[in-house]
Amino acid sequence: MARFEAAPESTALPASEEHVVIFKLADEYYALDIQAVQEIVRMQTITSIPGADFWVEGITNLRGRVVPVIDLRKRCGVPASEYTPETRIVVVSSSTGMVGLIVDAVSEVMRIPGDQVEPPSAIVAGPENGYLRGVAKLEDRLVSLVDLEGVLPASADDYGSFSRAA
Repeated sequence: MARFEAAPESTALPASEEHVVIFKLADEYYALDIQAVQEIVRMQTITSIPGADFWVEGITNLRGRVVPVIDLRKRCGVPASEYTPETRIVVVSSSTGMVGLIVDAVSEVMRIPGDQVEPPSAIVAGPENGYLRGVAKLEDRLVSLVDLEGVLPASADDYGSFSRAA
């Protein structure tokens, strides 16, 4: 279990740098702003929520707190797969509260210089990809930068009120 604390103001990063947690979905790399990440935990028991959208996996008890959990593979349109020993729940803090995001694996924490980040092209920046805020060009791979608010429902009430979609 890893906890990430926000950097003190005196060591704030320049605006031209992204400090991110990089994770995998299928064979692709994605990143979340480290400021939003509360902790990373191993996969644990999740209770389903009847009537929730297909990508809302359910809720889990995280140290006495009930936290909704979203399967990011399903949310981002990546084919579902079995959970593995590397599967993690990335617990994030958003405008709707704490949420768990199921990812295939967490690979690293890194700083990405701003000049290595481009906005998504108009071809991939459609409404179904509203969670994509940019692409980082690293030496060995591309990393899609995820807009947390684009991934999550607009309000906490929406986690259980979505109709099931195929």
